[in-house]
Amino acid sequence: MFPTLKMESIPSLSSKQQKVSSACSKVRTRYLAHPDKSTTLELLILNEQSESKRPATDGLMWLLRGLLFTHQALHTAQKEPDIELAKAFTKGYDASLKQYHNFIVKGIFSVAMKACPYRKDFYTKLATDPIDGTSASSDKVNEALDRWLEGLDKTVMQMQRVYKEKGYGQI
Repeated sequence: MFPTLKMESIPSLSSKQQKVSSACSKVRTRYLAHPDKSTTLELLILNEQSESKRPATDGLMWLLRGLLFTHQALHTAQKEPDIELAKAFTKGYDASLKQYHNFIVKGIFSVAMKACPYRKDFYTKLATDPIDGTSASSDKVNEALDRWLEGLDKTVMQMQRVYKEKGYGQI
């Protein structure tokens, strides 16, 4: 149902693509170097802890923070059907990433949030099948997005617990 939304397709998020790619690369590099010790995310970071540098643990932490931001923003959009995405993403940012950023990055995010697409346009894009162009009903889109957010919530909360319990950092 959901088309692949590339960060470049949302101008306000395109500058983050390089950081996301770098974080993914750190996790992928660790996995490829030790696949037998990296069958789960928990094991991947656990087995990196004995080393002096922990790039996969750090990269995964920032990926999870980004996913928490995404979850918070889209959850707000789902709970408040009249809210525009700029406001929903600002609320998501305030509840997740803001605490880790200095005043310069906070200012950049503030400007970037103003460039969020309109809610109607975003949901229309979610509803459109990228292969044949057919559109799903808004009820189907909302049901699918709610299920996706539920799964994302479980994953992020599980990893948040792991990071906290093991002292790897805060997500």
